[in-house]
Order: sequence, then structure tokens, then C-alpha cells
Amino acid sequence: MPTALPSGSRGPASQQGMRRQNLALVLSTVAGSAPLSRATVAGRVGLTRAAVSSLVDELLGAGLLVEGETAPSGKVGRPGRALSLNADGPAGLGLEVGPAHLGACVVDLAGGTRVWHRVPALNRSRPAGQVLTELAELAGRATAEAEALGLRIEGTVLAVPGVLGPGPGHGDPGAEQAATDRHGTERDPADRNAVGRATAGQRARGREAHEWVEHAPNLGWHHVSLADHWPAGPLPVPELENEANLGALAELWSGGESADTLVHVSAETGIGAALLIDGRLFRGAAGYAGELGHVPVHADGPRCTCGARGCLEQYAGARAVLRAAEIRGTHRDPVAALVDRARAGHAPTRAALRRAGEAFGIALTAAVNLVDPAAVVLGGAYAELSEWLLPAMADELAVRVRVRPWDPDALRASRLGRRGPLLGAAHVTIQRIVNDPARLWD
Repeated sequence: MPTALPSGSRGPASQQGMRRQNLALVLSTVAGSAPLSRATVAGRVGLTRAAVSSLVDELLGAGLLVEGETAPSGKVGRPGRALSLNADGPAGLGLEVGPAHLGACVVDLAGGTRVWHRVPALNRSRPAGQVLTELAELAGRATAEAEALGLRIEGTVLAVPGVLGPGPGHGDPGAEQAATDRHGTERDPADRNAVGRATAGQRARGREAHEWVEHAPNLGWHHVSLADHWPAGPLPVPELENEANLGALAELWSGGESADTLVHVSAETGIGAALLIDGRLFRGAAGYAGELGHVPVHADGPRCTCGARGCLEQYAGARAVLRAAEIRGTHRDPVAALVDRARAGHAPTRAALRRAGEAFGIALTAAVNLVDPAAVVLGGAYAELSEWLLPAMADELAVRVRVRPWDPDALRASRLGRRGPLLGAAHVTIQRIVNDPARLWD
């Protein structure tokens, strides 16, 4: 049974904090098992019915819950009315910039995707300001559609394929974040799963914020300040987060993934990864964890763009696989080209995918042996290549993972695929509301 109140809380100053936690406890309980009656919620959270009724009334008044028809309880007596999350209230806006697309989606409090846009856009060779201006227009369109549906946007997060930071002159916030995560004294408990809370102009909301794209080679962005390039207008500057991290969180929040300690691989033009431990992102001491594409696979392999030799991207990145598959020319969607050739039985393509899967398996062996994940999930566009990649990955892991039992079923393709980062971006806001509803009226 969940603990309703923190131990050791005393005095009037803590009463508001306890109520805040209990609001979150009630809302998250309904979110996990709706529809529920008030009596059932009280039984699950360990509070009195009167206390739960007061908390529910507050959540109803804030437009976070709705109370409908009777909820089945399985007990004798008059059934209570059913509580569920309000799908027509607060919502999260997710945005994404990829090498060949822009995306915007809106997710409601109940987890439903209400607005979805993913449009082609060759962003690799364009200035950041031009790309972000077009993205802001798409965001404005998605926001207007959401408002027409009766939704109100409570937060916006932007997924970017690159290394992010707080901007120059902010010291070493990655180490500071790691310390606050470890000791659990400074970090907002509402953000236990989520990303940094601030952007440029909002630094007071969280010191671990990403405000700066340090390096996004697949976009051609280097040292790009989001605030400097986001167009002036009614839409606030969104929060930044790495697309691989958001893809991993989306698996947990909306992909039906039961494991909360997992390695999530996000692959297309580049290869990244995210590590979730007990449902929380592991970012590393300075925020650079997850660079799977630059894990060495063969020490004497070809020179990588990073300067090292034999990196995974030289064997499993889209350009490398296209080259090995003898597929020439420019492709707006290289993964789709590979899928088409593989399905047609093109022998060089299938051989190239087999070699890529072997390289993935070698690179992932270190991660599996080091962190002991419950699952390894192949996500991003490469989920569409899982038919040809996973068998070779599984073979390598079976041979190389010897120090712990390895379940072959722990290796699987994402159910979300390319949709993951954009959905994850929108779900960040939803998770924050569920984890701390009082933030909406602070």
C-alpha cells in the first residue's frame, strides 16, 4: 500500500506539503486504475474516506478529475460514482526536430493523443532559426487545434537528436543534477521521471535545465541557443530534451512497457540510447550518458566522425548500412529504403542488416553486463528493421552475456517506433501534473 504521508513531518509548515503529496497520491492512483470510486481510492492510499473525498473535490474543482456513472467495487452495498482523469482539461504539447521531419502532438491528461502532425522537412542543411520558425508555426497550429477541442496546454517540450546543455557560463550543472538526484533533497519530487524543468528565461524553475544544443550533427547544429532562435510570439520557448531519452520515457508511459529498468536504443541517421533505472533517466555525471553510437565495436575499424575508430555508427548507422547494402543515391527516408529492399529479398541489404545487428549486439553487451537491465528495446525508425536486426543482436548477446542469466525475450522492438520521442515530449507535462497536481495553481 502506498505511504500517504512522509514520516517525520511535523508542524503547521508541513501541512501544505502533506496535502500536496496526498493530492498527487490520489490523482496518480486514479490515473493507474481508473475508473475508481472514492471508497476504493481511500482503501488503496490508506487515507480516510473523508480525507479522500476532500482531496477529490479539490481535484474535481481544478478540472483534473471527472466523476461519472457508478464504479464496480465487487462489494455489497451501494456502488460509488466512478472517478477518472479529465480528458478535456490540461494537456501537454510535444515538439520534435529530426533531420528530415518536424513534429507536433498534443496528449491529454488521460493519455490520449488528440493532435498529431509529422511533416517532411529537410532540416539538416538549414539554419536553426529557419527550422525553429517553421516548428513554431506547426506548434501554433497544434495549439489552436487543441484549444478547439477544449484542451489547455500546460507545458511544451522539444525533442532534439543531440547533446544538450544549459548554455555557456553555467558551470557544471550535470554534476550538480547527479548530486541532487542521488541525495534526493533538492530535486522536485514531481519530476522523478521527467526532464529538467526550465528553459532560457525560466531558470528559476530548475537548475538542471537544457537551454542549449551543444552538438546535433544530424541537424548540423552546434552551440545553438534555443531562446536566441525561437521566434517571438505568443508561444513560450519550449523545454529541450534529447530524443532518445524521450523515446525511452514514452515506452514506460505510453508504450505498455512493463520493465522500468531498461536500455532503449534510438536509431536512424545516428544512434543514441537512454538508460532508465527504476523508471528514472540516468544521465551521467555531466549529462552525456547514452552515446551508444560511439561505443567501439572493432578497435581497428574505420575512422568515425568523432575521431575514434570502429564506433558502432560506422557499422550500424543508416549511412553505413546503405553503403554496405549497395543502395546509392539520396534517400529522404533511408530506413524505408532499407525495409523495401530487405522485404524484396535483396541479398546485400539483408547481409548489411545482419552485420549491423551483430555490431549492435557487441555494443549492447557492455551495457547489459554493466547495468543488468530487465529489457533492451530497439526504438526509433530502426524498430521497422527489427525483423532483420533482432536475430543477429540476439545471437551476439546470447554468446557474450555470460555473467548473468539472459532472457532472449528481454530484447524486443519498440511498439512506438518513430512515434516515441514526440509522444514522450508531450507526456512529460502529463506526468508532471499527475505527480504534482498542485503545480497548476502554485
